[in-house]
Amino acid sequence: MRGGVLALLALLALAMAPAAALGAQPRASFNDIEDEVMCDTCNVPLNIAESDRADQERAAIRRLIARGLTKQQILAELKSTYGPGILAKPQDSGFSLAVWWVPVAVVACLVALLATLLPRWRRRGRERGEERAQARAPTLSAADERRLDEDLTRYDV
Repeated sequence: MRGGVLALLALLALAMAPAAALGAQPRASFNDIEDEVMCDTCNVPLNIAESDRADQERAAIRRLIARGLTKQQILAELKSTYGPGILAKPQDSGFSLAVWWVPVAVVACLVALLATLLPRWRRRGRERGEERAQARAPTLSAADERRLDEDLTRYDV
């Protein structure tokens, strides 16, 4: 009986291990964070900034990583310290959301406008071409028209 209880406890411990592993937060990567943060003086992404201030920000990020913070916690800490402008990706609300969607909406409207107007422009061009062709065609006198009809009937036979 005692061996069965131990075996049951061992199975229970093995079953709980994956759940505990899933609950563990992955350690933040400096390279993963560096490209999502802006240099607060250069206004370029931190991964390409080359200033003393950028080096100070990198050191601050490394200290936060050493404290064991997750990526989201580090980004939140940087945002609270430096303001929302420190993040390379705009916020998901307010004006920053409009920065993402307004260009998409403008392009979609332009495509819809072209899809509507292009067939009209082409049709209008064809109509003008036909009008020009009719204007250039010489008008035949009654005698010329009769002779043309006679010639055409001879070729039809």
